[in-house]
Amino acid sequence: MEVLAVLNLGDFAQVFSKMGMFPVFDLAYYIVSILYLKYEPGSVEVSRRSPVASWLCAMLYCFGSYILADIMLGSSPIDYFQYNSHILLASAVWYLLFYCPLNLFYKCVAFLPIKLVLVALKEVVRTRKIAAGVHHAHHAYHHGFFIMVFVGYVKGSGVALISNFEQLLRGVWRPDTNEILNMSFPTKASLYGAILFTLQEAHWLPVSKSTLILVFTLFMATCKVVMTARHSHGSPFALIESWVCHLLFGSPLGGSEEDHHHPPASVPSSPLKTKEELSEGTRKRKVKKAE
Repeated sequence: MEVLAVLNLGDFAQVFSKMGMFPVFDLAYYIVSILYLKYEPGSVEVSRRSPVASWLCAMLYCFGSYILADIMLGSSPIDYFQYNSHILLASAVWYLLFYCPLNLFYKCVAFLPIKLVLVALKEVVRTRKIAAGVHHAHHAYHHGFFIMVFVGYVKGSGVALISNFEQLLRGVWRPDTNEILNMSFPTKASLYGAILFTLQEAHWLPVSKSTLILVFTLFMATCKVVMTARHSHGSPFALIESWVCHLLFGSPLGGSEEDHHHPPASVPSSPLKTKEELSEGTRKRKVKKAE
C-alpha cells in the first residue's frame, strides 16, 4: 500500500476508472470489431450482395454483448439502439471498412502500428464493460454471485457467444464452432475478469474497483498487443489451465486448445476459430480472395 501511495497509483486508477469511453475508445472498439468481421469468410461477398445483412452483422459485432446481457437481465434487446451517436459511429466505421474507395480506410487501420494502438484501446472498453456488467447484475441480484459472473462474462465476450447467430446472417452457420466448446483468449479472460470483479463487488477481494480496473486493463491490453504483434495463436492461460484441468478433471485442456489454435493444414479454419486469432498474412489473403 505504501508503494501505491508513493506512485500515486490510487489517484491515477481513480481518474482512469472515471474516464469517458466515447468517442475515442468506443471508436477503436468499433474499428477493431468490424475489422475482425471483414476477416471472416464470406463477409465481403455479403457486403456486396446484401448491405443490410452486412450492417446487421457489424452491429452484432459492436453491440452483441449489450444485446445478450439485456436479454439475460429481462430488458429489451434493442435498448442500446436508442443511443444514436453510437449507432451512427459504428455504422460509419462499417461503411468505411467495406466500401471506402481503394480500400484506403481498411489499409490504414490494418497497418500494424495503428492496429496495435486500436487493439489496446479496445481492451480498455472490454474491461469497463465487464465491470459495468457485474455492477449492474449486483444491483438487480444482490446475492446472485453466479449471475454477476454470467452477466460480466457476457458483457466482455457476448459477441463471440452469439457468433453462431451472426453466422446465420452471413449464410455460413457452423454449429460445431461455438465459443463455449472452443474458448478463445478474450473469452476466457472475460470469464476470469468477471470472477475477479464479482469478488470485488462482494468485498471478498481487498482491492478497490478502480485499481482492479486499471490492473486488469493493463493485463488485457498487454496480452492482446503482444499476441497481435507476434501473430500468436496461444494463450497466457494455457500452461496453468492444462495443469489445473489435468489435476481436477484428468484432461489436459492446454493440449486441446493447442489443437484448436493450430488445426491441420488440410482442414480449413472455421469462422469462429479465426475470430481474433488469425495471423496478419492469412487475414490479408482471405480479404484479397474475397474481393
